[in-house]
Amino acid sequence: MDNKQSQNNIQIELSEEVAQGIYSNLAVIAHSSSEFVVDFVRIMPGIPKAKVKSRVILTPEHAKRLMLALIDNVKKYESQNGEIKLQGKGFNPPIIGPIGEA
Repeated sequence: MDNKQSQNNIQIELSEEVAQGIYSNLAVIAHSSSEFVVDFVRIMPGIPKAKVKSRVILTPEHAKRLMLALIDNVKKYESQNGEIKLQGKGFNPPIIGPIGEA
């Protein structure tokens, strides 16, 4: 098996706990020159405090690959299920990108 073939056959394990997933309705994104940090948060109506449920740290290259994969998957979803409508006036995503170092 050559190197290219072995890279295409990565076995990915998914534990039972991780397979259940974590619900998030807010993402807070920060970056430095060497990494992107994405904190996934669950906010609940009427509760003023929210905890980070998961943090993912990515290299800039992997952050861009994730962005492109999400764009591709949203396009595929919308072609099968129709346009995803954003609620509210204007563009107000539940994604916050603070300025500064991560």
